[in-house]
Amino acid sequence: MTSPAGAGAADADRARWRAFAVCLGAGFMTLLDVSIVNVALPSIEASLGARPSDLQWIVAGYTLAFGLALVPAGRVGDVLGRRGAFVAGLCGFVVFSAACGLATSAEMLAVMRLLQGISAGVLNPQVIGLIQHLFRGPERGRAFGFYGATVGISTAAGPLIGGVLIALFGPAEGWRAVFLVNVPIGAALVPLALRYLPRSERGRGGRLAIDAVGLGLIGASVLCVMLPFISAAGGPDGTPWWLFAVGALVLVLLVAWERRTERAGGSPVVPSSLVRPPSFSFGAVVGTAYFAGFTGIFLAGTLYLQAGLGLTALQAGLVQTPFALLGAVSAARSGHLVHRFGRWTVVAGVVVMAVGIVGVDVTVGSVEGPHAAVLMAGWMALAGVGNGVVISPNQTLTLADVPVAQGGTAGGLLQTTQRIGASVGVAVVTSVFFATLAGSPGGLAGGYGPALSVGLRVTLGLLAVAFVVSVVDALRRRQEGVSAAGPPPA
Repeated sequence: MTSPAGAGAADADRARWRAFAVCLGAGFMTLLDVSIVNVALPSIEASLGARPSDLQWIVAGYTLAFGLALVPAGRVGDVLGRRGAFVAGLCGFVVFSAACGLATSAEMLAVMRLLQGISAGVLNPQVIGLIQHLFRGPERGRAFGFYGATVGISTAAGPLIGGVLIALFGPAEGWRAVFLVNVPIGAALVPLALRYLPRSERGRGGRLAIDAVGLGLIGASVLCVMLPFISAAGGPDGTPWWLFAVGALVLVLLVAWERRTERAGGSPVVPSSLVRPPSFSFGAVVGTAYFAGFTGIFLAGTLYLQAGLGLTALQAGLVQTPFALLGAVSAARSGHLVHRFGRWTVVAGVVVMAVGIVGVDVTVGSVEGPHAAVLMAGWMALAGVGNGVVISPNQTLTLADVPVAQGGTAGGLLQTTQRIGASVGVAVVTSVFFATLAGSPGGLAGGYGPALSVGLRVTLGLLAVAFVVSVVDALRRRQEGVSAAGPPPA
């Protein structure tokens, strides 16, 4: 017979995992919208008469707004409560997804994508903060493993799901389904969030603990760093590179302001105690370099498969599906590995990912026709295994020393570095892709093969940065006698 105490513990455990399932569902939906729209661009262009600049903002505006909202939203969730911030972000995402699907002009769609991105940026830091709140020790590694699987699936499955929706509803209206599919899913998640997400205590000082000046400076610095790369992804002409100088100045002002706020006994947006641990700084650099490396290959790969090999959007999505499936499996298992091998788990994952990318590079450089797509799917599956063994363990290790009370801010800051990395990667890989394509005389897949090959080598260079930093951190941990996943946070 089960004791009342044992039954209560079992109920509490089930409630935690139900709350976690709600977090994963919402996180998947918002991250999916980063990549799902890519295959819908021809449909949007034909239906709304969108210009190239419109299409650029429909894609990049979401990423930009997403990145801008992460740190402020994380701080707001830590101070005022993560449950409320999560539900607000989720409701906004549902409303603006519906507005995207009902848009009557390209300009309206671009604006709604910005608002949709802000909503996603409000929601996602709460997921990280709630994981920090709900789980400890090896369980936290397991939870981040499932979260990493969600990230990997959402990134790679976007083109497939988008292709299926366009095939079902036709090219004229299929793009609307890409956005409207979020509405029933999100609407179902709202009552579940209200029921299962824990009510967290408000931070000290409530509203007064929010540093509005610091939030504004962080938003301005992220904008100045991300906007040039997002603009460059659409072509080098008119890219506002001068914003980097402005961004550097804003960062200096931010550091000075945050130090002043902390010395005065206030509550800075990013406390020095948050970024001081080497585990966080090394992990943030690894995440930035890795996301810069792997994110750009999907857009370039989709262009190669559709324009180069003549595949449909659905077929191109199927080629990339093994990456998502194998990545999900390996990510779910990586939670056990990280507590045994620590940072070396990430090192191994980067190596496996790189081997898969090399295999794709060799394939597109030597094989033509349907055989190229089949072989590419196999190598993408191997790359997916590596991807799952990088994202989740790096998340666990990076946040290992972060106090639970700062979980949302830390998660927002880490995700911001990843969004910046993704923007850099997409800009660099697509720039060299199109530059190579423009100078190609034809040949393999009409020049798309060589163009993708050059883009993949850029990806390998970015992965090399993640590899080196991971090795340095692993050696540091060994020298300092740090346990595999670090001490549990307070």
